[in-house]
Amino acid sequence: MAGSIYQVLRRPLVTEKTNALRDQKNDYAFEVANGANKIEIRQAVEQLFGVKVKSVRTAVVRGKYRRTRRGLGQRPNWKKAIVTLVEGQVIELFEGA
Repeated sequence: MAGSIYQVLRRPLVTEKTNALRDQKNDYAFEVANGANKIEIRQAVEQLFGVKVKSVRTAVVRGKYRRTRRGLGQRPNWKKAIVTLVEGQVIELFEGA
């Protein structure tokens, strides 16, 4: 996947569940490229936000099936990464959300 950090990290995930994770465990969630591995995700977060990453967990979220005019369709699969930061570190981007 070796690309720029903006190709690895697609967007932050801001939901009630991820906000609770951030407050309780210092975990931040991102949508990442399907081909990105944990090492690339760690490097991208550390470079982009200037923080130290403790661990990275990933999951492939399967696309949901939806009915359309032409029958049944499926949304694309996407990859989610949950990044745990070292104690005392925060990402300022999420603090206003």
